[in-house]
Amino acid sequence: MTSTPTVAQAVRLPSLTGLRWVAALLVFGFHAGTMRIVAEPDYQAVVSWLFTLGLSGVEFFFILSGFVLVWSYRDGEPRRAFLRRRLAKIYPNHLVTFVAALLVAFWFADPVGLWAAMGNLALVQAWNPTPGHFYSVNTVSWSLSCELAFYLCLPFVLPYLRRSRTGLLRAVVVAAPLLILALWPGQLLVPEEDRWWFTQVFPVARSLEFWMGVAAAELMRRGRWRGPNLTVASLLFVATWVVAAQWVRAELWAALLAVAYLLVITAAADADVHGRRTPWRSRPMVWLGEVSFAFYLVHVLVMQAVLRLTGHWGDGLRGGWGPLAVLGFLLGNLLLAAALHRWVETPMMRRLGPPRRARAQATPAAPVEVRVPRPRSIEYAGRRDPR
Repeated sequence: MTSTPTVAQAVRLPSLTGLRWVAALLVFGFHAGTMRIVAEPDYQAVVSWLFTLGLSGVEFFFILSGFVLVWSYRDGEPRRAFLRRRLAKIYPNHLVTFVAALLVAFWFADPVGLWAAMGNLALVQAWNPTPGHFYSVNTVSWSLSCELAFYLCLPFVLPYLRRSRTGLLRAVVVAAPLLILALWPGQLLVPEEDRWWFTQVFPVARSLEFWMGVAAAELMRRGRWRGPNLTVASLLFVATWVVAAQWVRAELWAALLAVAYLLVITAAADADVHGRRTPWRSRPMVWLGEVSFAFYLVHVLVMQAVLRLTGHWGDGLRGGWGPLAVLGFLLGNLLLAAALHRWVETPMMRRLGPPRRARAQATPAAPVEVRVPRPRSIEYAGRRDPR
């Protein structure tokens, strides 16, 4: 991958928006498999084979989040304004799905602990290893609890990151997957009943993926990132996915996929910076990426509720009805996500986000001069936060 020539932060990265839909689809496929919607053994085997590692879609989200936030960060923006923008992005959708999940629990007479619900509402549930807390109410919102922790830390870390040496940033990129790998022996230090929480939910552990994306974004912003182009990165990802799914132990594949995901993300960003076409920057893919957050929040809640109402929870659907049900869930959740994005997420971001005056006071970072094999000067403008 070539370095970024004379690039300011005002570069839009639509391909990264499109890649968010890929991450959401991986998580959807994983949950469709674990819920055993498809009862036919042959069909279920295909779903399981395709999405065995779909849980790593959240890992994809965290790396992507770190990269995008650093790339689009407005230097000079007050920390309070940054946090307000991020809360305006995630909290309205969270509140709507939180209420919907409580109504579903009430309908089925499911017990909901008061403290678990309050922790979920405040998005602090991922810090509590108690069973029934970190996966409470709308179970997938545990990842928002992690994201909120990342948002709180980033404005304090970023000024030091901007002044840090390139070698330190490269060390972070290399060390992060090694530390992810070290979580598996490290989990022996915690009680056995807390080990899943420690490796899969604990915000400090999951922040490794976020900071990996943060360091890579700063390297690319400086023009110091080196990596394969998008075609090669995509082939490496597919090869890593197949090998990890078939032959790699669970203790290893998270670290391997973190590297593969980062290579795809940086390659797609580099293609956008240089104006090269990618399959992820088309209008349909960008739109899917924009609604992917809402899709992620509703998909488990909807599938569980429908399967329980129809009496297929735990049993699945026989014959060709299983795959049709998965397709129906995909389309139905997409329609709900589009509505949530259109009538909740977008207007609330405008209403609850910082005023235009605060945004105007924040100035983009100074362009970074970079050496490239064929020097040329490119100016970019009109960046929009792809998150």
